[in-house]
Amino acid sequence: MERPGKKYAFDDTLLAVVLILAGIGLVILYSTSAYNGRVKFHDSLYYLKKQGFATLLGLAGMAVVARIDYHRWVPLAVPGYLVAILLSVAVMFFGDEYNGSKRWLSLGPVSFQPSEFAKVAVILFLACIVSRNVKKMGHFGAVILMMLPVIPIAALVGASNLSTALIILGISAVIIFTASPRYSQFIWMAAAGISFMAVFLALESYRLERLAIWRNPEQYEKGYQTLQGLYAIGSGGLFGRGLGNSVQKLGFLPEAQNDMIFSIICEELGLVGASVIIILFLILIWRFFVIATKAKDLLGALIASGAMGHMMIQVILNIAVVTNTIPNTGITLPFISYGGTSVVFLLLEMGLVLSVSNLVE
Repeated sequence: MERPGKKYAFDDTLLAVVLILAGIGLVILYSTSAYNGRVKFHDSLYYLKKQGFATLLGLAGMAVVARIDYHRWVPLAVPGYLVAILLSVAVMFFGDEYNGSKRWLSLGPVSFQPSEFAKVAVILFLACIVSRNVKKMGHFGAVILMMLPVIPIAALVGASNLSTALIILGISAVIIFTASPRYSQFIWMAAAGISFMAVFLALESYRLERLAIWRNPEQYEKGYQTLQGLYAIGSGGLFGRGLGNSVQKLGFLPEAQNDMIFSIICEELGLVGASVIIILFLILIWRFFVIATKAKDLLGALIASGAMGHMMIQVILNIAVVTNTIPNTGITLPFISYGGTSVVFLLLEMGLVLSVSNLVE
């Protein structure tokens, strides 16, 4: 709500939940990564220091972006999207490969994932073009035309990171769905998407292998991580072993601080602790929805809807992977998994939504 004497009136609940998740994320990350940091880098604080710096950088950026009228970003929407495409192309030719995946670019001592920037760029880009063509959204052809510009970035990102490509396509679908007066046409879009996925999976044998590993992880060497994650979840019980007392993070669960961190949350904090984390994400998604419905204009509503789609899809995918509900896709848990680029651009995205929530004229 707007307060007398205040220049800005951001959504307090959204801001509070973001800060709580960022703080909890650092605590859980330290608990999860201290052993790996000590073994690999002789510093139990190695991961925490890097993530802490990225979080502070992201919070500073969020504070700045939140105070800028979101309409001022409109002229940068197309250039930003083109930069995302160029960076994705650069990853294919000059990217650094870690753990078998080429997803990073290095600029001197700084390494980052362009795909994280691409998510924010797509939200702003699509929100702008859809809001300008909203009167045409009742026609199926117009809906397809809105999706076409997203295909290049999804294809480029999907070449090395299928899960992020799915998130980008999901974000796009949510934004277009929000602006469309006819929902029946999305049945055809869903059918086309499923067909595309089937072809995409069939193009590379390793993608089909992931399906086999998902069905029977105990029969494959690559199913080891999934099994260890499930062991962690099962041993946590109702209240968990206690913060810092995980056994699986002691070398049994590879790279526990990354996309499998939710399994360590379950082991250390149990069902109760994991439920608290999920509830925080649900509150965050709810506030995105509220902000979208109360936004001053369609552009603001679409930006908030895009962020809602992003958070919802990424959280669901991560938890589904950790619980082996879907094949392993290597997607991180927002604000909690280790990843400096991820937390920086997530917080910048939160700043953009906070700007939409500012009701001061």
